[in-house]
Amino acid sequence: MSELPDCQYCRKDQRLTDLMIEIAPLKVSTLYLFKEQTYRGRCVVAYRAHVNELFELSDAELALFMQDVARAAKAMQAAFGATKINYGAYSDKLPHLHMHLVPKYQDGPSWGTTFTMMPEPKHLLTDPGYAELIGAIKAKLD
Repeated sequence: MSELPDCQYCRKDQRLTDLMIEIAPLKVSTLYLFKEQTYRGRCVVAYRAHVNELFELSDAELALFMQDVARAAKAMQAAFGATKINYGAYSDKLPHLHMHLVPKYQDGPSWGTTFTMMPEPKHLLTDPGYAELIGAIKAKLD
């Protein structure tokens, strides 16, 4: 591809930084902290190359992507003690392969049901609050 697609994950522009903070590169993906933190520790794992569907990946690429997702989820669970991690891969409005990793807590928001993609009111943190969550996740990434 000679031209960079108009995609926030590919361009890493303000559309992306308005929503997420980069935590770390993984094998074939990048791990981001979602700024909206109704679900404490919510992250996104975005595939590094511009594809939209899992079936566009070779078997080896798919295995590496799922290893990245599992590695991130394991770190999140260890960092925050979530009862369950929910996974969401939608891409209806943003055609780039990415997976939402949403920690759920038994007495927390949306327990027992689907998480809300963009809850209102938004629960945003201070810069030190985001840094604390990022540090906790990074400390548990193996």
